[in-house]
Amino acid sequence: MGFNNPSWSWSELQSGQPPRLGQKQQSAKQANRDGRAPRSSSWNAGGDGPASSRQRQPFETPDGLRGSGSDAAVVPYAELHCHSNFSFLDGASHPEELATEAARLGLVALAITDHNGFYGVVRFAEAAKAVGLLTVFGAEITLTDGLSPGLRVARSEPDTDRQVATGRVPDSHAPDPVGTHLLVLADGVEGYGKLSRALSLGHLAGEKGAPQFAFADLAEMLAGHVWVLTGCRKGGVPAALANGQPEAARRELNQLIEGFGQDRVLVELWDHGDPLDSARNDALYALAQQAGVGCVATNNVHYATPSQRKLATALAAVRSRRSLADVDAWLPGSAGAHLRSGAEQQARFARYPGVVERAAAVGRAAAFDLALVAPKLPPFPCPVGDGDQPLNEMQYLRQVTEAGGTKRYGARPDAVPVANGGVVEDLSLRSRAWQTIDRELALIDQLDFAGYFLVVWDLVEFCRRSDIYCQGRGSAANSAVCYAIGVTAADAVSLGLLFERFLSPERDGPPDIDIDIESDRREEVIQYVYERYGRHHTAQVANVITYRARSAVRDMAKALGYEPGQQDAWSKQVDGWGGVAATMEQQEQEWRAKVNSRSGTDASLAAAQRDCSIPKAVLELALEVEDAPRHLGIHSGGMVIADRPVIEVCPVEWGRMDKRSVLQWDKDDCAASGLVKFDLLGLGMLSALHYAVDLVREHRDYEIDIATIPQDDDVYAMLCRADTVGVFQVESRAQMATLPRLKPRRFYDLVVEVALIRPGPIQGGSVHPYLRRRNGQEQVTYLHPLLENSLGKTLGIPLFQEQLMQMAIDVAGFTPAESDELRQAMGSKRSARRMEQLKQRLFAGMETNGIVGDVANELYLKMKAFANYGFPESHSVSFAYLVYASAWIKYHEPAAFCAALLNAQPMGFWSPHTLVRDARRHGVVVHTPDLNASLASATLEPCPPTVDGESAGASEGGVAVRLGLGSVRGIGSELAKQIETVRKEWGLFTDTEDLVRRVPGLQLPQLEALATAGVFTECFALDRREAIWTVGATVQSRPGRLEGIITGNRAPRLPGMTPVEEAVADLWATGVSPDGHPTQFVRKELDAIGVLTSVQLWNTEPGTVVRVAGVVTHRQRPQTAQGVTFLNLEDETGLINVVVSKGCWHRFRKVAREAPALVIRGRLERAEGVINVVAERLDPLPMEGKVQRRDFR
Repeated sequence: MGFNNPSWSWSELQSGQPPRLGQKQQSAKQANRDGRAPRSSSWNAGGDGPASSRQRQPFETPDGLRGSGSDAAVVPYAELHCHSNFSFLDGASHPEELATEAARLGLVALAITDHNGFYGVVRFAEAAKAVGLLTVFGAEITLTDGLSPGLRVARSEPDTDRQVATGRVPDSHAPDPVGTHLLVLADGVEGYGKLSRALSLGHLAGEKGAPQFAFADLAEMLAGHVWVLTGCRKGGVPAALANGQPEAARRELNQLIEGFGQDRVLVELWDHGDPLDSARNDALYALAQQAGVGCVATNNVHYATPSQRKLATALAAVRSRRSLADVDAWLPGSAGAHLRSGAEQQARFARYPGVVERAAAVGRAAAFDLALVAPKLPPFPCPVGDGDQPLNEMQYLRQVTEAGGTKRYGARPDAVPVANGGVVEDLSLRSRAWQTIDRELALIDQLDFAGYFLVVWDLVEFCRRSDIYCQGRGSAANSAVCYAIGVTAADAVSLGLLFERFLSPERDGPPDIDIDIESDRREEVIQYVYERYGRHHTAQVANVITYRARSAVRDMAKALGYEPGQQDAWSKQVDGWGGVAATMEQQEQEWRAKVNSRSGTDASLAAAQRDCSIPKAVLELALEVEDAPRHLGIHSGGMVIADRPVIEVCPVEWGRMDKRSVLQWDKDDCAASGLVKFDLLGLGMLSALHYAVDLVREHRDYEIDIATIPQDDDVYAMLCRADTVGVFQVESRAQMATLPRLKPRRFYDLVVEVALIRPGPIQGGSVHPYLRRRNGQEQVTYLHPLLENSLGKTLGIPLFQEQLMQMAIDVAGFTPAESDELRQAMGSKRSARRMEQLKQRLFAGMETNGIVGDVANELYLKMKAFANYGFPESHSVSFAYLVYASAWIKYHEPAAFCAALLNAQPMGFWSPHTLVRDARRHGVVVHTPDLNASLASATLEPCPPTVDGESAGASEGGVAVRLGLGSVRGIGSELAKQIETVRKEWGLFTDTEDLVRRVPGLQLPQLEALATAGVFTECFALDRREAIWTVGATVQSRPGRLEGIITGNRAPRLPGMTPVEEAVADLWATGVSPDGHPTQFVRKELDAIGVLTSVQLWNTEPGTVVRVAGVVTHRQRPQTAQGVTFLNLEDETGLINVVVSKGCWHRFRKVAREAPALVIRGRLERAEGVINVVAERLDPLPMEGKVQRRDFR
């Protein structure tokens, strides 16, 4: 079939750790500390996979895990007080680690009681289920100090529209933060919902980092549905005893009994080996006897095993922003806060009868399966129908689809009867479209998903009403219904896309429709969702920010007492692609090289590699904390909507952004719990396209309709040249290297191009066979003639997941639904029995079509290998529309395209400086910011047009780009808009004093940045040095002072800046130097040593050893590149692609990783319009000015 895929699954490829050929799959023993595949549990950087983000891998039960049959289980015990690392810098163990250790010890149940939330409970529940452990869910709540007794702070849903500045933000960095703790355990499903609601209302009553929990609120909401424990030393009862106030302790206990009920309050005993533990436990036990409440034994767990105590203390030091030496006085004296078995606990608490048994009984009573809490979507509000009765959701969806389908395809065709009583089969697109729509609607009705489609349609309609560019991405392009109702621009009927890739009866849950929204206006859509559904019924999905290698090294060095400068220096020595383990391996190599150099065997290697000086103790701690949760962020666009309050399913808290409330679970937690997530994804290119359309309308006097842009051979010719800097999806190094070989000439070629450079096709060996066949270098063949229908459009090379489904339909007679089930079963760990049934069904179907023996076996193996590697064709189609639209605007309106890209930053592959340099190479004049000419953002202004491609001072299209004031360092969009507004309302600025009087918010550093950027050069005829002198004096003038009385504002005669100094000033002030690339100022020296420009490489013989030089724009090491690193250099004439082998990188690692500009000697490769330099030596290139670079995995 012309492709050769390895045998590992997509999930293993996505994890970044695919096994080598011939190597067995990753075993549980090799898993991370959380029991999951390496680097998969917490990476949130996204990838090139179909989902565009990494998915958490399933928990793998460790081999040889002892269960309830072990000797340790003779004494039943449940740990009811346990913190995971989702207590954020308090607990040291992953929830999965705690569940595994609890099962090994034979505990009957384990309660996770993280601070003020349910952050890690889904991960915990998954692992506990796998190891056969009962799960209890609770929280250790910090009560707000200073609230009067009986005061309630919880707010109703209508009142919860934004955060409240309470003035009570606690000092979270104190060695021992203040606050009284209340330990609460949910009693079953109902208690869980009540506790989740109470936690949510407490968070929403305050602000980010400062929830407001009042005892009266908690007692009113939770009484009778939870167990309350007196807690650790921060609990009210133990704290009073520790202060020598037994009467105060009795009052605290009585308050708990009055609030929650005598049968619901438990006095907690724990023993960490501290000399005072026994005395405190005696007093607590006596108090419990007097009050008539029960006692339970716990161990106030903060880590799974004693060996993790070192990490726990380091995290405590990080939280308090102190070193371990400074925080030592507040740290526990022993490693006692770990999980213990029932037998050990019974021995430690033998003097308190029944406390261990009661803990086990409470654990059993409170335990339940977390899957029971999943909600549904809310009912969609439907209008009244013809009979004055409200339409149901399905009726309304049919009505909306009918109207949209008529607009897209035309009215339904009438059936044409014939003499024999039948009808004439209409094969027109219109007829096929309506048949497809009816079939899809019937399945949507069967699965009861009408409400889901209406929610998505409503969001898209809001975007249309608000003039916000959006498009439904993903498998929605497989649906004719989605096309009819305007969710996607891809016509599934015309393109022949399989609907069952999007939705089928065998699928679990609703389909996946992502909505791409122009990034600069996505907030409007998010707030619309909050307003429509209510803040208690919808929330954004969290993003768990975890320790990466560099942050782990920095924080652990901080904990060990090293100075900030040293912490930062060591963090820069970390391997940016391989993590802490790779850095430790690198250090080991350096040590071996040093030994070898002493013996004279490898002196040059030792000299090249001595650049990793991180102490072993720092690396060991960093390795332990890597991938552990650091804090909670907000997902890029996921929102959950529920029919019942989502705050009763998962606690909700405020995000850092204004009016954003966020769940305590990430997207994988939500998916595992059955919460329906809608992805409202910000797409910078949609913003750029909208800006470009607006600029063309305003400055070029015509309208661009993105939906009806004509096909243009010149645009495709530009794509064939890989002239695609800034073009959506095809601007990366790999895409630009593929375009001249693919030679796209029609729209579907772009669909293929988008899919081709992805980890799946690359790792699966599909890229080069396809390109060879595309260029006539290899014959198009098929393993069997029946495969031509499914693989014909990709020349016999499978690229898309839909092709796998079509293959099963063609060779085995599968239905579309069965083929999708086969695709999912092959690409995931489904039940072996079901997979075997599908396999037998496949072979039986192939036998019917005469496909047997080796051919059938080979076909099955290749289909199985390809199952999840292929990129969804629907994704490619959706992206290809934006590829062509952005390419069309780049070709026909390069100035508007450049300005639009600058206004949509940050986005894309290239820095603003590279985007501007590319525009200059296309004949566009770019002006630096000017106080009286610039707007807040980049805009266009008239400029003489070029004639026959050339004219001094002329710009392509007759318009030039003027950089915005907001691009100047320290100004920002708000202050820039204020300057623009003041100028429009009150006229042009007359001098710098006029500016500071009318915009008093400008401070001296901002004025100096404006002067350095040349903002006053054109309007006030001030040289940059003169302007810096002048603003130093005029900053004294303010609205409340007399005008014109400042002194010293006239600058003495100062030397003007040289061109190189102006370029350096531009790069410092705005990051962009339109006409002064750093390499042009050292070209004379580079010519002297034989350095070629990027243009000269085209005239050099392939295979020649050449020298090139430029600023580094990118360093990239894809997971599929087997250690090869790709560098992009930019000189004044263009871009240069450099390939650095693994050996070369190690030899020149320090220079390659740190130098902002390089001189590289290497061998020139040039084939099929693509140039590479294969590096042999890397040297730093000293130059003035610094260009921003972007490094990628």
